[in-house]
Amino acid sequence: MKSLQDIYDGFAAAYDANRGLFDMTEVLHDFLNRLPAGPGRLLDLGCGAGEPFARYFLDHGWRVTGVDFSEKMLALASRYAPEMKTLHCDMRRACFDPGSFEAVTAVYCLFHVPRKDHAALFRRCFSWLVPGGKMLFTYATRDYTGREEFEGYKSFLGEKLFYSHKKPEALRADLKASGFHIDAEDVRTIGGETFLWVTATRPLR
Repeated sequence: MKSLQDIYDGFAAAYDANRGLFDMTEVLHDFLNRLPAGPGRLLDLGCGAGEPFARYFLDHGWRVTGVDFSEKMLALASRYAPEMKTLHCDMRRACFDPGSFEAVTAVYCLFHVPRKDHAALFRRCFSWLVPGGKMLFTYATRDYTGREEFEGYKSFLGEKLFYSHKKPEALRADLKASGFHIDAEDVRTIGGETFLWVTATRPLR
């Protein structure tokens, strides 16, 4: 079976043909409006080709760092978001100083990380944020996998992809244990796919 990294390298070849399927304009506006006024620093985990999130924030004057394990996706990012600083690695191995970012995003990627690693990743994201900073991420639920909790493979664009998620209440417990305050949990259907979009804040104290 192909590795997830190899699959996403392969997806890069078809990216241009499918890039218009997922309109996230509403999500982008909503998240930016929740953030403190003025450009800051964004960490985009699983940044892929650098759009729409990195591109949108760059266009609003933000400094953006993108992390992705697919070299071919990052090659596309050098075209679509050349101003973005990139790091080629698994997001679980990324290292940044505490308080390095005002915002962290993890869109359509966290559910590819084994659920046993989610809590540790939330703790790291919490440490990377400044007090008052916010995280936005996409989480799989029963709406997508058909189960309250899931770890296995599902078909996407002709490939078998690994997905993993906990029950929503376990997700909330992980976030709260990491120190986050949950601002919003929105069920959104974009491009025919339904996921939970979560916005969480590192409190000022």
